[in-house]
Parts: sequence; structure tokens; C-alpha cells
Amino acid sequence: MPTREFVFVVDDDPSMLTGMKRLLKEHGFSVRPFASGAALLGYGDLRRAFCVILDINLDGQSGIELRRDIANRDGGLPVIFITGNDSDANRSAAIEAGCIAYLPKPFSARSLIEPVERARASMA
Repeated sequence: MPTREFVFVVDDDPSMLTGMKRLLKEHGFSVRPFASGAALLGYGDLRRAFCVILDINLDGQSGIELRRDIANRDGGLPVIFITGNDSDANRSAAIEAGCIAYLPKPFSARSLIEPVERARASMA
């Protein structure tokens, strides 16, 4: 079985993707960035990740729907949702889809790092 060593990050905004990758690497995490849900699912082996960070509003796809696809492939993989469109509906949908954190953009570095650390500990 592959080692769960990566944080997978899915965001269609290249600057957010680059910023989160840099931040996570600075805190000692191995990161695999994906610009779309299709790219993540095309990668194939979700068992390499101990956590997935998903933007709720991906270009042409819902991060909530992508979470359901991930759950069908690896039900126990912790997910952190991020969004630039915070709303009660998004928050409720994220919680119902199963997430360990919901972060409206912009968020602090610590608010992202803490749930990633918890996810790593839970998958160890």
C-alpha cells in the first residue's frame, strides 16, 4: 500500500494554488497541486494523500461534487474546503459532504496549517 505522504490541493486559481503550495512546503508538507478536479481524479492514486484541500467553486465543477467522487474512491480521506464565496448554503453543503475544516478566503496561514496537521495525525 502506498505511503500517505502528500497534501493534494485542488484550486483553479493559479495564484492560490502556488501560494498554498509554498505555504504548505514551508511547514514541511509534501504537496501535489491540481488545477482541476479532473486532474486530481486523473492522477488516480488518492492513497498517496493524507489530506485534500478543495476549492468549492472550481471552473466547471463543484468542489462538493468532487468531494463525493473522492469519498467513493477513498472514503476516509480528510478534506478541507476553501471558498471565495462564503455563504450559509456553501458552509452547510461542505459540512454535509464531510470536511474537517471550512475556510473562507482570505484565510490565515495558521487556519490552514492546523487542520492539515490534524489530518496527518489522524491518518498516521
